[in-house]
Amino acid sequence: MSRDEDNLDKTSIVPSDTFKIKMAKVDEAPPSIVLLMGPINQIGKQWPIVEGSYKIGRSIESDICVDDRSVSRTHAQVILEAGNVYVEDLGSSNGTEVNGIELSAGQRIELTDNCQVKTGNVIFKYLERGNIEAVSNQASYDRSQIDGLTQIYNKRAFLDKISETFKRAKIMDIPLCLVVFDLDKFKSVNDTYGHRAGDFVLSELSKLIKKQLRPGDFFARYGGEEFTLLLGGTDIKTAIDVADRIRDLVEKHVFAFEGTELPVTVSMGVSTITEKINNWEELFEIGDQALYKSKENGRNQVTHLQDIE
Repeated sequence: MSRDEDNLDKTSIVPSDTFKIKMAKVDEAPPSIVLLMGPINQIGKQWPIVEGSYKIGRSIESDICVDDRSVSRTHAQVILEAGNVYVEDLGSSNGTEVNGIELSAGQRIELTDNCQVKTGNVIFKYLERGNIEAVSNQASYDRSQIDGLTQIYNKRAFLDKISETFKRAKIMDIPLCLVVFDLDKFKSVNDTYGHRAGDFVLSELSKLIKKQLRPGDFFARYGGEEFTLLLGGTDIKTAIDVADRIRDLVEKHVFAFEGTELPVTVSMGVSTITEKINNWEELFEIGDQALYKSKENGRNQVTHLQDIE
């Protein structure tokens, strides 16, 4: 064997630092429950089981909240006890099954790696401590929540977030506002300067706005050139101020692509939760209508629908 071949052989059996880091993450991975079948925007979502008990249910107060009518408000619980993990039915309407075995109310059964837990029509998979799938699944789920171009949350992540946040705000009587906005005359940017320029604007805009966000603000690309900003615990006056500050920031920012300054402004609509609004879809629809009023009234402005006669 030549010296080069000998060195190659030795190199191939030495684990890389990256591999060591990955294996360390696997060793540290706690037991977890992963959603296999259920609401489309939650498929792949993973809940680590690190201590005590975790309620599964449709109620927003559940630790593992799944918005599916077949799941009772408080359906079952997952329990970590003395290093073992169990699932227990809590008197649910549609029952709890583990690998096809139906549990009676109050009955608990120990989970083993890759067990499937069925609550109503929703199916979870249990991954034991140190399961490499728990790490890879979490990484895949995280990637599925991020828009590739702008590196902010995508529509799927937004739908999951707004559904949960709206319910919590209603139950706990917490202020909640939504800003819906898009780029003015974005098609002309693509047509005039090319799609690479359009992609640059979307990416640059996202970076610019991300720097302005407060802890807890949820910023997402809803699709195309449309964006959403979910502001939990925020009253309407503050939400309008936040929206107008972003609008002004975008207008004043220099979007220079390959030596050419591109014209970029945004139109924005703001909506807020009220007693008359029954679901997040209505909150979004009002925000979207306000956005189009901004467009109709000349663009590059913020509209709150209650301001319109």
